[in-house]
Amino acid sequence: MTPLLVALGEQRYRIERPWGELPEGPGRISDVACDAAGNVLVQYRTDPYADPAAPAIVVLSPEGRRIGAWGGGEVADGHMFTVHPDGRVFVVDRDAHEIIIFSAEGRRLGGLGRRHGPGEPFNAPCDIAFAPDGGMVVADGYGNSLIHRFTADGTWLGAWGRPGQRAGEFATPHSVWVLGDGRVLVADRENNRVQVFTPEGTHLMDIRDLHKPMDVHGGPDDSFYVTDQIPRLSQFNAEGRLIGRCRPVLNGAHGMWRDPASGVIYQSEQNPNRLTRLVPV
Repeated sequence: MTPLLVALGEQRYRIERPWGELPEGPGRISDVACDAAGNVLVQYRTDPYADPAAPAIVVLSPEGRRIGAWGGGEVADGHMFTVHPDGRVFVVDRDAHEIIIFSAEGRRLGGLGRRHGPGEPFNAPCDIAFAPDGGMVVADGYGNSLIHRFTADGTWLGAWGRPGQRAGEFATPHSVWVLGDGRVLVADRENNRVQVFTPEGTHLMDIRDLHKPMDVHGGPDDSFYVTDQIPRLSQFNAEGRLIGRCRPVLNGAHGMWRDPASGVIYQSEQNPNRLTRLVPV
C-alpha cells in the first residue's frame, strides 16, 4: 500500500497506523507521552465497575516493542497524563478526583488532590502541564470549570475560571499546556476555542476555528498543536497564527505528544482504538 502523507506547513509526515505492540484487552487508548529516552507511554482508560483488571500505562520502546506495563488497580479512570522532565509520570485519575504521581517504573510517589474527595480541590479533572519554573497547571474540566495553579512542590496557589462563554470562562477545559514564556493554553472544548492566559490567569486572546479541541501540546519555537473533532491536527506559531493543518486520524485524537528528539508526533485514538504515528519525511 502506498503510504499516506500529511503536511503541517512545510513539514511533511508519513502516517503509520496502527502502531506499536499494544494489548487488545479492556480499555480505550486515552493518551500518549514520551520519556527522555524516547520510550512511548500509552494510557488505557477502563471502567473499574465493569472491566477486568488491566494496566493503566503500557510502555513501548521507540521501535514500538512492548517493554513494560503498570498502574493496574491503582488508577480508577485515567483520563490524560504527562511525563515530567525528571521522569516522574503524572496521571490524571479523573473519577477519583486525583492526580497520581508515579516514578518512571510505576511506583506511586504521591498525588495532588484528595483521592475520592470531589471538590478537594478537583472535581473530575482532565489534564496537567508543567510551567518553566517547575510549577504545575491543572485543567479541572468536567465537574468544575477551573484552571488550578500549584508550585513545584505541590502547594496549591489558587484557581481561575467559571462556567460560561466569555473570556476566562469555560465549558469543559479539557487540556492545558504552558509555553516557554509562561503563557497558559487551555483547550476550552465545548466553546470551540483555545484560550491563552498569563501565568496568573489574565486572559490574552482566543484561538477559534476549532471544533471541540481535545488536546493542546507544545512544539518547536513555542509553536503548539491542537487536535480537534473535525478531525484535524492544527499547528499554530507562538503568536497564535496558523502554520498548517492536516487530517491524520479518522475520528479525532483524544491525546497527543511530540517527541522533541525525533520530531515524531503520536496521536491516541479511541475510535478505532489505536495509536497513530506521524513520522517526519
